[in-house]
Amino acid sequence: MFIKLVATATLLCSVLAAATARADGDSTIGPEYTNAPELTVKEGVPRGVVHAFTLSSEESKMYPGLKGPYQRGVWVYVPSQYVPGTPAPFIVAQDGKGYTNRLPAVLDNMIHEHRLPAMIAVMINSGGGDGKGSERGLEYDTVSDQYTMFIEKEVLPKIEKDYHVKFTTDPNGRATMGGSSGAACAFTMAWFHPELYRRVLSYSGTYVNQQSPENPASLHGAWEYHEHLIPQSEAKPLRIWLQVGEKDNGWNREEATYHNWVLANQRMAAALKAKGYHYEYVYCLGAGHVDRKAVGQTLPEALSWLWQGYGPVKSQ
Repeated sequence: MFIKLVATATLLCSVLAAATARADGDSTIGPEYTNAPELTVKEGVPRGVVHAFTLSSEESKMYPGLKGPYQRGVWVYVPSQYVPGTPAPFIVAQDGKGYTNRLPAVLDNMIHEHRLPAMIAVMINSGGGDGKGSERGLEYDTVSDQYTMFIEKEVLPKIEKDYHVKFTTDPNGRATMGGSSGAACAFTMAWFHPELYRRVLSYSGTYVNQQSPENPASLHGAWEYHEHLIPQSEAKPLRIWLQVGEKDNGWNREEATYHNWVLANQRMAAALKAKGYHYEYVYCLGAGHVDRKAVGQTLPEALSWLWQGYGPVKSQ
């Protein structure tokens, strides 16, 4: 009888856990948005440390400067719960400065509440500019593994050395995120190297033809992901959360322009679904491109969904 009760209780716990986990699929929210409470710094919550430094083009063999010397800012959030020398899960955020006033507070609160693992955040800027012909465009919109290798070989080792932290080598403990071209870049990192990154958070992803210089292997730039690459490839062990706004960039442009962000993200979701990926697609009514209000409401929930399945969230 005792064994039967234990078995029943165990089954009930499993059912409850499964019900609590967010399912894959599509959802629509808005058009009104409110900042999630996790964005607010709260009394009694241990605060992580944010280290800041600058990388110059002279230090990079992979991105020495498309149009001359440049500098990029890097901010590294280390949670108060981090034990020096232990391998930590982490997330890389493209266009990093834009997250420095939000991501640390969210991580402080959610780590403290045992809703996320004690992770490090690497918030890193591009080399500058925007669009085709820019350093940012080269880094973020190129459909190749060059940017991933830049992070792996030039950025992470420097952070480990200078700030006495250690990044996990477990791909399930490595996430990447961004908005616009930074989101496309995040997906590219995981697509080319799923043995390094398996969790992707994408706001208004630039899954359009923004690549420069052109690459014969991917004629339509990141549009190729939903047009050819995802449908024609074996599914990879990735988990992808993606969002787009109703009035996002190019929302009323023809498909032939390859510059309709709404259509591109809808097709990304459809392609991921058809291949059986773990994905969540959020369509935001009334929202624009990387809409600040939409981000403010969804960021904590997106992170919670993104990190599902990463072992037990240990007590801090």
